[in-house]
Amino acid sequence: MQPSSNTGACIWLTGLSGAGKSTTARALAELLRGCGREVTVLDGDEIRARLSPNLGFSQSDRDANVLRAAALARDVLVRGGIAICALISPYRSARDRARALVGRDAFVEVFVDTPLAVCEQRDPKGLYARARAGALPGFTGIDDPYEPPLAPEVTLHTTTGDPWESARSLARFLVERRLLRESILDRAGSEAALPEVAPLPEVAQPMPTAESIGDEER
Repeated sequence: MQPSSNTGACIWLTGLSGAGKSTTARALAELLRGCGREVTVLDGDEIRARLSPNLGFSQSDRDANVLRAAALARDVLVRGGIAICALISPYRSARDRARALVGRDAFVEVFVDTPLAVCEQRDPKGLYARARAGALPGFTGIDDPYEPPLAPEVTLHTTTGDPWESARSLARFLVERRLLRESILDRAGSEAALPEVAPLPEVAQPMPTAESIGDEER
């Protein structure tokens, strides 16, 4: 029996800053929208800027931000849409609570498993450099912990392959979990037909200004 075309799902991408969560989320969203699905991308930086400007980076504040994202994802699922959440979400307990809030059958935890050294080399926002210099305390992976998932549904390695490869592997998993019709893979089209997604950075970019740091996930 094929799943309904409006079966809701939450794809939760977790990993260090610079791991490739947002890039993967954009690629997957483009793939699914091209197949007629309603998709909402919930990015950690945007949620902090728009919904959680009052939150800091203590564990309780980080957990509150995660649960706000999960509540938004649940609303997307109620409409039969697909929510793609790209948040560092460093603590297992908060991710478990997000799973319970969204619904265990619809929640897909994706560990974007990129080594810290690679994330630091990419450093697309200049945040690791600031953290190493002591200008950005409480930075995940430097002086705040990141608790990797113990049993994620999917693990992605962004040091090899490209965002579309990751997106297709996630789509295949959704089909296996009966959260997506099998025809999605046939309708995805050739690589040449897919829109461009910015590649993951290979070198550090200019650092953001001090005024912009408060809205960044870390």
